[in-house]
Amino acid sequence: MSTRTRIDPFTLEIIKNELIAAGDEMFHALQRAAMSPIIYEVLDYAAGLTDARGDLLTQGNGVADFIGALSFGVTHVLDKFGRERLASGDVVILNDPYVGGGTHLSDVALIMPVFHEGELVAFAVDKAHWTEVGGKDPGSWTTDATDVFQEGLQFPGIKLFNAGRPDEGLLELIRANVRTPDATLGDLYACVGALRVGERALHRIFRKFGKETVLHAMQELLGEGERRARLELERLPRGTYEATDFIDDDGVGNGPFEVRVKVTIDDSFLCDFTGTSAQVPGPINCGRTGLHSAVRQAWKALTDPQLPTNEGVFRPVRVVCPPGTIFTADRPSPVSTYWETMQYATDLVWKALAHLAPRRLTAGHFLSVCGTIIHGIHPDDGTPYLLVEPQAGGWGAGAEKDGENGLVCAGDGETYMIPVEICEARYGLRVEQVALDIVDGGAGERRGGRGLVRDYRVTSAWAKVTATFGRHRFPPWGLNGGQQGSPNYLELVHEDGSRTAMGKCARHLLKRGELCRLHTGTGGGYGDPARRIRERVLDDLRCGYITEEQARRDYGLDPAHEPATRALPSEEG
Repeated sequence: MSTRTRIDPFTLEIIKNELIAAGDEMFHALQRAAMSPIIYEVLDYAAGLTDARGDLLTQGNGVADFIGALSFGVTHVLDKFGRERLASGDVVILNDPYVGGGTHLSDVALIMPVFHEGELVAFAVDKAHWTEVGGKDPGSWTTDATDVFQEGLQFPGIKLFNAGRPDEGLLELIRANVRTPDATLGDLYACVGALRVGERALHRIFRKFGKETVLHAMQELLGEGERRARLELERLPRGTYEATDFIDDDGVGNGPFEVRVKVTIDDSFLCDFTGTSAQVPGPINCGRTGLHSAVRQAWKALTDPQLPTNEGVFRPVRVVCPPGTIFTADRPSPVSTYWETMQYATDLVWKALAHLAPRRLTAGHFLSVCGTIIHGIHPDDGTPYLLVEPQAGGWGAGAEKDGENGLVCAGDGETYMIPVEICEARYGLRVEQVALDIVDGGAGERRGGRGLVRDYRVTSAWAKVTATFGRHRFPPWGLNGGQQGSPNYLELVHEDGSRTAMGKCARHLLKRGELCRLHTGTGGGYGDPARRIRERVLDDLRCGYITEEQARRDYGLDPAHEPATRALPSEEG
């Protein structure tokens, strides 16, 4: 490419938006074609484009946990194959949790090199949660795995398609090793189709503007992302900031585990996790590339969430952590519920810096994906069903706002819960309650957002529940005098009326008529509760966000002696 290439700012902006649109096309194509609700309803996936070196150019909305994972995957493919062993029409499949942007085996990346006029110019990439990849338990992830071999099929970066031709033997192997072969292969082909959408879009852009211009524009856009990110970095006060927290347990009887970070803001944004617990026997371990993605989430939240998601934006970010920790687990440590730890990495950086940006970073939130699997036999047609979903919960309050109610955790980003109608139709469960969970916790001048309580009644002969609700022992933290939030937990209600409450369970049997009740936490409060405006307390009471007892105890207000509620002042007031 000629160093004399110059692009006027209007053309550069148009190419940038064409690339973003291409990533969005991929994202929506995958959603429309997928067969599993975890993809087409929850949006547990990501899609995007990188340049020929693997630097991320654009990434469609979806799971924030995958920020950076796409570029790490491409870099791994380039390291393994080199450019000379890649051809047009190739698709590489990769889910290695320890390298290449891997998280857990259920998150499968497909990577396609894109050639234009015989030159490798880019990669189209997507990464989606497949409901089934085999392993010892239905749904593949579980809370009591003790090595990665129990968690499903491992794809170490191998060609699924060679020059456009599928590897039929590999497809047959996948079909033979998963419990829902039609859905799994359907999702696979949806992912392949999304890559081809991205490839076609790139060819359209290259034909429209010319190869040399587009390649130069890609580098300009990465440079622009870095410049904007460094401007944000300059606005942050220099210094070193620390945070410590504890992860409840590992699912197999061990814990709690201390995790810590030291954030140094200078010419770079350095996050050092030295001193964190070693990797553990249970499946909450996280791989190193997952740790990088976790830090990138906090970086974007702290600086400017509207910054483009490209590799340039993350160039100021540095991550340090010794090998073999709970954040940098080595093979063959189990990783199937990695999010319980990965979310703590984001939360630690957030906690360390929240006082620097109280109008941008809130108090602690419910944090956990609160992943839930329910499987059984559908009562109408006798076919097996497999529900896999996250839950939504309460976010912490900020300096100028109450916390959000019933929102997915930071790592889930732009995802959703499975709608009630889909749950009842696809799985034969009866959803008897979805409501705000009004519990103690989260009081403050600004109140923490409420979590949810969700009831699943078993209508088939039996169902088995596997779930991991982190932060069930260490609630979300408050900020600037605000109270801590409330824990996450699930409750199993049996036919004799007895109840079992826990943070994690694996394959817990429920019989017809028994209930699985899911509780997600209230976020932490911000500021001294005594400073909360009385009208806001009364409005909380009227809307059902707090009880009369909480109004008296937490805010010193007796509703019986209060006049009629007056109009609330504006947020500026």
